[in-house]
Amino acid sequence: MTYPAIPAPARKLLAFIGLTEAPQGYETIYGNNQSKLPKPLTSMTFDEVVTAGPAWTKAYGSSAAGHYQFMRNTLDAPRTLEDIKGEMRLTGSERFDAALQDAMGFHLLKRRGYDKFMAGRLSVTAFGLNLAKEWASFPVLRACKGQHRRVERGQSYYAGDGQNHAL
Repeated sequence: MTYPAIPAPARKLLAFIGLTEAPQGYETIYGNNQSKLPKPLTSMTFDEVVTAGPAWTKAYGSSAAGHYQFMRNTLDAPRTLEDIKGEMRLTGSERFDAALQDAMGFHLLKRRGYDKFMAGRLSVTAFGLNLAKEWASFPVLRACKGQHRRVERGQSYYAGDGQNHAL
């Protein structure tokens, strides 16, 4: 399958997200448990990753997978992977390789306001908050109500859940 081209600024942002979320790369499972998988993550299909999610959550504490730590469900967007599948018109048989992960990462950037931000219609602070809601390692850029409690600038939107913190 051919995926839409990713503009250079988005590629740079995705590289930063990947470095922050999963420095080990595209094969990463939450907690760096990828060596425990029966086969490499990038050789699995999209549907295999989705199906494995609940077992990974039970075994490792989260279903986060890949370079951008995609989750079956995020706290502010349940059914995340199922929604991405429909929105990107995926069949589920696509390999969860670097190209698919990059395309999915760009899709999430656009869902979180990338195009509006690039057009100057979304502030840095608002775009930063949107990114912090998608990627827990990103800090909020100003004090606000987080998912669980009030958070200060520099904290994860999900601070207080006992699992996430800004990196």
